[in-house]
Amino acid sequence: MFCNKLALSNDINEKFGTIYGVWYSLSKEELEMDFRIEHDTLGEVKVPADKYWGAQTQRSKQNFPIGNEKMPKEIIRAFAILKKSTAKANSELGLLEKKKAEAIAYAADLVLEGKLDEHFPLVVWQTGSGTQSNMNVNEVLAHVGNKWLKEQGSDLVLHPNDDVNKSQSSNDTYPTALHVSAVLKLEDTVLPALEQIKATVKEKMEAFNDIVKIGRTHLQDATPLTLGQEISGWHRMLEKSYMMIKESAEHLKELAIGGTAVGTGLNAHPDFSKLVCEAISKETGKTFISAPNKFHSLTSYDELVYAHGALKALAADLMKIANDVRWLASGPRCGIGEITIPSNEPGSSIMPGKVNPTQSEAVTMVVAQVMGNDATIGFAASQGNFELNVFKPVMAYNFLQSCQLLADSMRSFDERCVRGIEPNEEKIEKNLNDSLMLVTALNPHIGYENAAKIAKTAYENNATLKETAVKLGLLTEAQFDEYVVPKNMTHPKE
Repeated sequence: MFCNKLALSNDINEKFGTIYGVWYSLSKEELEMDFRIEHDTLGEVKVPADKYWGAQTQRSKQNFPIGNEKMPKEIIRAFAILKKSTAKANSELGLLEKKKAEAIAYAADLVLEGKLDEHFPLVVWQTGSGTQSNMNVNEVLAHVGNKWLKEQGSDLVLHPNDDVNKSQSSNDTYPTALHVSAVLKLEDTVLPALEQIKATVKEKMEAFNDIVKIGRTHLQDATPLTLGQEISGWHRMLEKSYMMIKESAEHLKELAIGGTAVGTGLNAHPDFSKLVCEAISKETGKTFISAPNKFHSLTSYDELVYAHGALKALAADLMKIANDVRWLASGPRCGIGEITIPSNEPGSSIMPGKVNPTQSEAVTMVVAQVMGNDATIGFAASQGNFELNVFKPVMAYNFLQSCQLLADSMRSFDERCVRGIEPNEEKIEKNLNDSLMLVTALNPHIGYENAAKIAKTAYENNATLKETAVKLGLLTEAQFDEYVVPKNMTHPKE
C-alpha cells in the first residue's frame, strides 16, 4: 500500500506518528516524500517508497538518531555471505524451497557487489545485539528477492523472518558476520599491507648493513651499530606482528551460527551449522568451522579481543618505527639528521622552506586511535551477561576501523616515506666520531673506571677521547687506534 506525497497541513506539527509508544512529529521533507506502508508485530510503519528495507529497519532508523557512524559495510557484506549460505543449507536440508534459496542468493550477490549500499542506513549505536542490522539485511534481501521471484513468474513470496532468517537468530548471525568480516579484513587487507612495508624495510636493512653509526639508548649516545642493524629491529617487529596477526585470525574462524537465540540451536536442524560453515568457507576461500560451544560463541568475544591485541602490538611497533624515522630524520641542520626522507608537502604556514615528517605523524595518530579502539573492545567484550553480549556493533566498528586505518597508514607510510629513506653518511660519520661512548671499547683493556675517567675528562675539556687518553697516560695513540674501531664494536668477538 502506497501513500504518495502526503498532503502538507497548515500546521506541520499536526502530523504525528508513534513508534514504541514515543511520539514524534514529521518534518516537511518527510511529509512530502513518497511512502509505502510496511508492518511488523508492532503495527504499521511508513517507509520511503524507493528504499528496500522494511518496518523494523525504519523503526531503528527513527529511534536511534545517534552519531554518524554507520554499520560497517564489511558487516553488511558478511551478512550477505551468511544469508546466502544459510539459504543454501536450509534448501539442502529440505527446509526451504530451492527457488526461495536462489532468490536469497541473487539478492545477496547484489549486496556483495555493492549495488544495494544505500539500503543499509542504520547506525552503530542501536541495539547491542545487532538485531536491527540483521533484520535490515533480512528485509532488503526479501524485498529484492521477491522482485526477482516475480520476474521469474513465481508465486513464492519471501518473508524476512520465516525465510531469510530461517534457522537463525540475531544472537548467532551477528557474531558470525563479525567473525567472518574480521577474518576477511585481517587476511585480505591488513596482512598484505603489512607484507608490503615489511618487504621495503628488509630492502633498506640489507642496503644499509655496512653503514656504521652511533647507537642511542635513553635518547643518549650509546655504542655503535650499523644502520642496517638498527633497521633490522624494525623488520623483526613487523615480522613478529605478521605472525601474531595471522595466528590470531585462526581463532576467529569458529562461528556461532547454529546457536540461534541462547546457544541451544532451537529451530535449527542439527546439521545446519556445519553446512552453513562449509558454504561460507566455499564463498570466501577461508576455512570456517562451527564453534564447538555455542554458549561461549554467543556471549564471549575473547577471540576478537585476542586478535585486536595482535593489532595493538602492530600499532605499538609502528609507533616505535615512525618515531625512530622522524627522530633520525630531524633537522635538516640542527637535528640528528642521520637519514633523509621524502618531502611530502610544505610543513609550515609561516616558516618558509620547512618540511615536516608528516607520514610519521599520520601513522602515530592512527596508533593512538587503535589504542583507544582496543580499550573499547576490551571493555565491551567483558560485558557478556548470561547468554549474550550486547556490545557487538561497537566492537565490530572499532575492530574493522583499526584494520582499515592500520592497512591504509602502512601503505601510505611505505610508499611515501620508507621507500625514500636514504642515509646522510656525512652526518652519520660526524656523530659517530664525536660520540664519547666509543670509550666503551676500552673497558676490556683499561677497566670501566679508567674508561669513564677518559670520557668525563674529554667532555669537561671539550677534547677528543684519543687526546684525553694519551694526556692521562692511560693509552698511547697506537693503542687507542687499535682498540677503538667503531666497526668492530658492532658485533661480539672472542
